[in-house]
Parts: sequence; structure tokens; C-alpha cells
Amino acid sequence: MTQPAPPTVPVPPDHPDPDRPDRPCVTELRLAAFTTHRRAAFPLGPFTLLAGRSGSGKTSALRAYEALARLGGGAELGAAFPDPVACVPERARPDAQRRRGFRIGCTADGPAGPVRLDVAVQAEPELRVVGERLTADGLILLETALRDPGKRAVQAAWHTAGPTPVTRGPLPDDRLGTALLPLRVAGTTLGQRRVLAAAEQMVVALRSAFACDPQPALMRGPVQAGSGRLLGGCGNLADVLWRTRTECGRRHAQFVAAARSGCAGPVTDVLARLNDDGTVAAAVDRGNGLHTDLGRLGHGELRYLAFALVLLTGPGVLEVDPAGEVPAALQTLTILADGFDRGLDPRQQRQLLGLAARMCRRGHIRLVGAVGDGSCAEGTEGVTVVHLDRD
Repeated sequence: MTQPAPPTVPVPPDHPDPDRPDRPCVTELRLAAFTTHRRAAFPLGPFTLLAGRSGSGKTSALRAYEALARLGGGAELGAAFPDPVACVPERARPDAQRRRGFRIGCTADGPAGPVRLDVAVQAEPELRVVGERLTADGLILLETALRDPGKRAVQAAWHTAGPTPVTRGPLPDDRLGTALLPLRVAGTTLGQRRVLAAAEQMVVALRSAFACDPQPALMRGPVQAGSGRLLGGCGNLADVLWRTRTECGRRHAQFVAAARSGCAGPVTDVLARLNDDGTVAAAVDRGNGLHTDLGRLGHGELRYLAFALVLLTGPGVLEVDPAGEVPAALQTLTILADGFDRGLDPRQQRQLLGLAARMCRRGHIRLVGAVGDGSCAEGTEGVTVVHLDRD
């Protein structure tokens, strides 16, 4: 099984543009044909909210981003799209060979400039990549196509700009070719180095993503002590609180301040204790010896606390796969927050939006969240609201 090479630091141009981000980041998500989306393009800033009614496609857009992130980290198609048929547009008709599929893409900006990635995936009769294109400044740096359906490979061509303008060769049809380029491109010509810089920028921009949708039902009782890395459903919140409370007093103090702003009643601390049976339980300290177990908190309070903890921590605490070979100063963690306003009262929404805006302004965290009503962001500086409602 072919594995992607570890990404290296993207090669900056000889004269870096001061307006370019120094950390690679995804600035646009494109859903050319994906579930309910057709020819859709969503601009993504440091803090972006996808707003719309139920059924407008907010969750599917986040799932497309998460799938691209998995592919950028080297995952197989089946891991990135566990239910690929559900990704096919509703009215898509199969061709004469009974084939149906979907198309998604994104743009990553950074030291190498804006780089576009577009991927065509066949979902039926079998899951495979049938086309991929990586471009920058209108120049095709990588292009793949399925030439022989009987072979589990696509024909790839990448920019060389040497004695041979283009190099051709096969790539697997179950992985993202962009993530495999460091294994195939020598980097001996200027053109090859440009291809590597663009591919590595795309991989770094995509790779560190954390999909989060807190599930209060999983957060109420004690949990088994584990790695202390928060899962996407936040069911192990108590275990993570045990770790962060003992390892980082400053971060924990910020979390307690956020809890004080978003929870009903007085909050002097948020405690975690290790039980004799190896489980960890958490509680809110109300002062004067009164503790409230997490199980007694409201649905909205638990979601609020979970999102606050996600925003105040980083890749070392969240269950993500960061590009470990790239210096932290060049990485950005992207939080994909489904139901960012679900179950929250107006005060909790304001507090959480303010916290997210402050954290995103620092540059090492970006957030793409789904909300039902974009008006909740009014008055919050630095938020990009993308309305998905269809007439």
C-alpha cells in the first residue's frame, strides 16, 4: 500500500508577498456536485459561519471539508467517504456503464500563493478517484484521469519544466494524488520544485482539521481515563479536563472564565477527579463546598463548555493528525464545528462567538461553523457569514 511522504515546509518564493498568509490555510471550499450542492463555492476566512435552515447543506459542506482533510493526510477514499453514494447529487443519472459520482475541491493560500485542488470521485459501481487537478496561477501542476477502468490506477501528469515539460506515470485510484507527489517528484527542476511547494502547501493546509459536534448525552457520566485527547463528540470531556487542569494552569483558568460567562449560577472552578475504578468525573465548583456534576448541567451548557475547551486547546489536546514534520509556527488548526449554535441561549451564543473570534485572530486557529441563523454573529468582529438558504 502506497503511503504519502511526510510533508515538508512549503518552499516560499524568492520574494515573498507580504499579503500572503505565512501559514497555509484553506480559503475556499468548492462543491461542484456534492449531495444537494451544485456549482457552489464558499469563501472561508479565519472565522466562517455557514448559515441556513435545516436541509440547506451546512453539514454536508463540513463533511466535504473533513473528507478533503482526511485525503490530504493520506487516508484512503473509503475512510474519507464511508457512505459515498450519499455524496452523489440527488438527481444525478448513471451513465451507460452505471457510473455516478461527485466533485469537490478547495483553494489553499500560503507562501506558494493560491493553489486550487479539484477532485472527481466515482461512487458507483465502485469507489475510486477518476480525476484530479492541482493548479496555481492558471498553470496545471498535476492532472490525473482514469484511462483504463480495468486497472486500479489513474494516469497522472505533473509539471516538470525541464527537458521534458511533463512527467507521466500511474498513481493509485484510491488516494489523493496531491498527497503522494513528494514520493514521485524529485524536485530537481524549477518546475518540479513549484509542484512540490504547491502540493505540500495544500497538504499542510488540509491536514490539521478537527471535526466537532459535542454530544451532551455522552458527556454526563464518568468516563474511562485515556489519552486525554478530546474526541469529536466530546464524550471524554472529563478525561481531557483532568489532563488540562493538571498540565496547564493558565489555559484552565481561561476555560473557567469562559464557563463563568456561559453557565448558569456561580462558577469558581471546573474540577476533575480520578475515581478508584479508573474513571474520571468532572464537576462545576460553585464555591462554599458545593459541586455540580456535569450530568446535572443543561444540554446547552455542556455544548458550550465543550466548544470553549476546543477553542482554548490545540492539536496536542484534540484528536487530530497534525503535520508533525512542519514547525508549529507554520501550521493552522481548523475546527469544523457542526451545530455551533445548537442548544445555546443568546448569552451563550454571544460569549462563544466572542471567544472564537479572539482565538481566530491569533492566527493559529481557524473555525468553520454551521449555524441556523447568521444574525447571531451581528456585532462580532471578524466573522464571515455565508448564507446557504435556497429560494
